[in-house]
Amino acid sequence: MFRQMFEEKYMRFPDGKAKCATFSYDDGVKADKKLVKIFDKYGVKATFNLNNLLFDCENWHGRMDEEETYKTFVSSRHEVALHGARHIFLNKVPLAEAVNEVVQNRLYLENKFERLVRGMAYAYNGYNDEVITALKCAGVCYARTTEASHSFALPQDWLKLKPTCHHGDPALKELAEKFITGCPQKDFKHREPWLLYVWGHSYEFDDNNNWDIIESLCARLSACDDIWFATGGEVYDYVEAYNNLKFSIDGERVYNPGHSSVYIEIRGKVYELLPGKETVFDKCE
Repeated sequence: MFRQMFEEKYMRFPDGKAKCATFSYDDGVKADKKLVKIFDKYGVKATFNLNNLLFDCENWHGRMDEEETYKTFVSSRHEVALHGARHIFLNKVPLAEAVNEVVQNRLYLENKFERLVRGMAYAYNGYNDEVITALKCAGVCYARTTEASHSFALPQDWLKLKPTCHHGDPALKELAEKFITGCPQKDFKHREPWLLYVWGHSYEFDDNNNWDIIESLCARLSACDDIWFATGGEVYDYVEAYNNLKFSIDGERVYNPGHSSVYIEIRGKVYELLPGKETVFDKCE
């Protein structure tokens, strides 16, 4: 192996895994309850992006009322995230109104669920540079678009996050097969970690009578022992923790200033970098 390839460092997910899968579903509709049960059955984790001023709109794709929404997610292992207070195009209203839409949404969700809410999915995929600047000011850390990347690459811009694909994308079957059977560690030149990021609306499964799509996908993913299942927020936090590692000038020593373990691969060996500790990599023989 070329020397430079031998020295490259690759982020690994918890327990040294090289693959992560996450799901993101919008609107807070009644079908979410069935979807949560499927995710929980297979140990999969997801982010549910909620509006807070549409609880009385049951005729709009069967939205849950406020109490139903709270009961569905308050004790779940899944993440609740922003989707705008009223599900409007943030890029088609005055900026002050867009800001209010996001802030109202965040205030409600944080107070209702008593947890920090820092993730988001753009309603109607409506965003622009002004909106992104506003999100930063409002403390939003990541925001998912609806633009399929058809890849497993980690986001380069977390406020323009492109998922792998929608669950109804014709490419999903082939992408899922590649993700499940592939092994990033064995690639000669590109051993970066993989992220499968699937999004959608749970009411679409009812509309199209195709719940088997998500059930079969979750079943296949859960049978793999090399995948980390996380929410969108957990993925963001983990990548940020990795990016905050402090390396010596020669790359042979690293300090983890965070509060949780981070994993890294170098020279074919995976290291657990303990929080608040310094690690020295084994020398090349």
